[in-house]
Amino acid sequence: MSIASIDVRPLAVEVSCTSDTLHVVLADGRQISVPLKWFPRLEAASPKDLKNWRLIGGGLGVHWEALDEDVSVESLLRLR
Repeated sequence: MSIASIDVRPLAVEVSCTSDTLHVVLADGRQISVPLKWFPRLEAASPKDLKNWRLIGGGLGVHWEALDEDVSVESLLRLR
């Protein structure tokens, strides 16, 4: 029996933040949650600024204009 290898690029479709966590929903249904402390600019941001995000690269990452912060989905999937 052989196992097929499929190259799937993880793409974000939704982003939200709580007071201490960044949540990202991927197009394939996975959900990623990481501590905001991994991203000091996000951790120090106001709730209003955290809500002001946009997807970049077709979902490969997230950008917060007012915070000058970019987070790639791939970086969220790597172990720290």
